Amino acid sequence: MTRAELVQLIKSRKSYLCVGLDTDITKIPEHLRDTADGVLEFNKAIIDATRDLCVSYKINTAFYEAQGVAGWQTMQQTVEYIGNEHFKIADAKRGDIGNTSDQYAKAFFSALPFDSVTVAPYMGSDSVQPFLKYDGKWAIVLGLTSNKGAADFELQPCGDGLLYEKVLKTVSEWGTDENIMFVVGATQADSFTAIRQIIPGHFLLVPGVGAQGGSLKDISEQAMNSDCGLLVNVSRDIIFASGGADFAEAARNKALGYQEEMAKYLG
Repeated sequence: MTRAELVQLIKSRKSYLCVGLDTDITKIPEHLRDTADGVLEFNKAIIDATRDLCVSYKINTAFYEAQGVAGWQTMQQTVEYIGNEHFKIADAKRGDIGNTSDQYAKAFFSALPFDSVTVAPYMGSDSVQPFLKYDGKWAIVLGLTSNKGAADFELQPCGDGLLYEKVLKTVSEWGTDENIMFVVGATQADSFTAIRQIIPGHFLLVPGVGAQGGSLKDISEQAMNSDCGLLVNVSRDIIFASGGADFAEAARNKALGYQEEMAKYLG
């Protein structure tokens, strides 16, 4: 999916919501746990309930990889079920030397029909560049995360700034705002103004709204650019809004609340 196509989706749906399919098999409704593929049934119901309210789905690959071969099959069937009318993110946080990253890119962009992959930039440009070779595909690079461990490296002094600021500046030069996005955690809202001074045009994938306490209002006011420039991910607060048979209806109601608030900020 190109930037122009993504921007058009945001405008037409009046939403920049990304629904995170972090589907923990131990948390899906009990009546699905004994079925042949309860996770897939759960995912399909969530997708059907939220299609018109979001522009993106993010699949956290760890929840699928943990189930072995069956989990990979479920992940493939899920991303295929989403189709081509949403921006599909493989939240895999890959990042290795060039020839290995080549294979990771092939896995998610050729073998699986994802539009983007989250990437760790620690090993430098050759760990990111392979993901930028595919037209219409994106590397979503870890920038400033919301976990406590961000203080260990990301927020450490580096030159005339902080390490995460150097990452943003350097990585943005490896590609363009047509094929690179950055992950910035919602609980880092105080940093969004400074981040926009470094990367004014890039899209940001913002996790941490909802269960983790990030403010949609603060993010939207401080980080939105002329093309919106945001994909705000909400996972648990939507997909596990109910643990009963009404889980899909509850998920839709939660997603609708986010979409309606986003419509106000889009104007």
